[in-house]
Amino acid sequence: MTAPTETPPARINYAQTLDMGTKRVILFGVLLGLFLSALDQTIVATAMPRITQDLNGLSLYTWVTTAYLLTNTALVPIYGKLSDLYGRKPILMIGIVIFLLGSALCGLAGEPFLGNLFGGGMMQLVVFRGLQGVGAAALGSVAFAIIADLFEPIDRPRYQGLFGAVFGLSSVIGPLLGGFLTDNISWRWVFYVNLPLGLIALAFIASKMPRLASGLQARVDWLGAFLILVFTVPLLLALTWGADGNYAWTSPTILGLFGLSAAALIAFLFAQSRHPSPILPLALFRNPTFAWGAVARFLIGAGFLGAILFLSLYLVQVQGVSATKAGTATIPLTVGLIIGAIGSGQIASRIGRYKPLMLIGLVVAALGFFSLSTLNADTPYSGVVLRMVLLGLGLGPALPLYTTALQLSVKPWEIGVATSAGQFFQQMGSTIGTAIFGAVLTAGLTTNLATQFAAQAAAQQGTVATTLNSISEGIRSGSGGSGNQDRNAAPQSPEQIRATFANLRRNVTQAIETGDREAIAAIQNNKTLPAEAKKQLTDIPAGGVAAGVTAGFGQAYNAVVAAVNSGDSARLAAVAANPQLPAQLRARLSQIPAQALASPQARGQILAGIRQGLDAAAPAAAQQAQQQALSAALKGVDDGEQVALVSARATRVAFAQTIATIYRYSILVAALAFLATLMMPNLSMPTRQKGERMAPAHAEI
Repeated sequence: MTAPTETPPARINYAQTLDMGTKRVILFGVLLGLFLSALDQTIVATAMPRITQDLNGLSLYTWVTTAYLLTNTALVPIYGKLSDLYGRKPILMIGIVIFLLGSALCGLAGEPFLGNLFGGGMMQLVVFRGLQGVGAAALGSVAFAIIADLFEPIDRPRYQGLFGAVFGLSSVIGPLLGGFLTDNISWRWVFYVNLPLGLIALAFIASKMPRLASGLQARVDWLGAFLILVFTVPLLLALTWGADGNYAWTSPTILGLFGLSAAALIAFLFAQSRHPSPILPLALFRNPTFAWGAVARFLIGAGFLGAILFLSLYLVQVQGVSATKAGTATIPLTVGLIIGAIGSGQIASRIGRYKPLMLIGLVVAALGFFSLSTLNADTPYSGVVLRMVLLGLGLGPALPLYTTALQLSVKPWEIGVATSAGQFFQQMGSTIGTAIFGAVLTAGLTTNLATQFAAQAAAQQGTVATTLNSISEGIRSGSGGSGNQDRNAAPQSPEQIRATFANLRRNVTQAIETGDREAIAAIQNNKTLPAEAKKQLTDIPAGGVAAGVTAGFGQAYNAVVAAVNSGDSARLAAVAANPQLPAQLRARLSQIPAQALASPQARGQILAGIRQGLDAAAPAAAQQAQQQALSAALKGVDDGEQVALVSARATRVAFAQTIATIYRYSILVAALAFLATLMMPNLSMPTRQKGERMAPAHAEI
């Protein structure tokens, strides 16, 4: 085995021996492969609603992403070490092949010929997405290391910036392409589209890329690879399930996963200290650039993903952007990221230093987080755009410069493991940061929702105030309320709410005036109308309230006819005592003498008079009853509209306040990343002297 401090005898300096044309062809293939990996994370999200509908797998919705995340993150450091041992080219090609195989299988998930494999179509997709993640881990970890193989240190930042731009570009193209393919062809093409692009990348790499071997000769640390999987997978599962609310943080399942992960970490560190060629050499942590850079990458990962996720949530819940458009609504942030990544890389290559640019970027990022912490329910979209661009400009330099710093601080044959380790820490930071910020969101949102509903109730009166207070108490007690709403669903705007209730008023009016059964059914199915108001509209008779009153008069007359014709004064008295009869009729019936009932002629005259009185009173009574019922029902609708409008406002304010709080915590994350970066040595990049470059030489392809 070659000692780690000695230059491996088989190492070739590809940065000097390859001509620029070959380098560009290789770079194109690598960028295309990395683009596929980055694109896959954004393009699938747009198609997921259609996928879950077709495969009947809503319960496994989050697992489609979780499976990809688990395998991708866990295998990144393993691929980095393997690429140091066996060369970048074979590992990258294996990664692309596995990724394309996973893509093809994802597109076939749920097809009849697969039958009940893995329990059904949605579970098939979850398993195949995990396979995709296995391939994508190689694409991500090896691609960044290849830059260090192909280019001299002075040139690396500008090309690392291109990699950052690829990630930004994929976040723009992904949602648009995913929506187009899903709506116009099939969601399966969200996965099939990877195949032609991947084959092109594979062809470029196979034909033009040399092996890019470090020359390091050692055996694979299989125990370390196993232990890092056992450490990473349970930890990510625990954080994901805890943040999603699938399990309580103190549940035996979550605590057991954390315990298993901790035990695996201890065993991993022990194994790494004993193995001659470990997956993650612990000696790297004695390198201050690597150690402090890893801390900074971890913190930046938490802040970066948190910015994307919670900014999308703000755009959906406060700005009213639809969930499917939330991805493209963050384009200004992406533009800032691309400018920051490419610009910082170009400047670093010119001045020969990277640390000042990293520190400046973190200061700008902190300013971006501070500006986002001032968001409220009334911030105009143009103001949000400016904040997104500022944050993107700050976070952009983190993408190329930290990778450059890590690569410059280690030996050439350690570049693969150092690059993948940095990426591993960033991805772990993203997962852990998302879980922590998610907990802050859940706790803060509950408190803010309850407070906002109570505040709105204090400004209202009557039923509206009572309903809002009830919602506030329900949120505080955890028994329900607006806090249980779908956070991914775009809330209704005031205009939409008013349009909904205008339609409801039409249905209520039609139901009361005509008794229309469809209108009554629409009222009962309305989720915004209070239950008390619905109850009033349950028993509307056929023909409407007025027709019911007229029919009631007819029934009353029939009862009177039966009582009068019976000649029984006691029976007539019982009818007269019925409180449902008009008061004037009851008084008239009680005044009829008993002897009048004995004469058929007298009974006829009595009934004729009563009929005449009822006919005269019926229209007015029917109109009055209809008006009273309509007024009461519309009052309920008005109250419901007011509750809906005020609830929407309270929800928007609560979400804005909660997300602003998360960005206040993000300022602290950026400050800690700044301090960690400040501790890194202020190394300069080697400059290129005139005549130093060797003539291009043949390299084994």
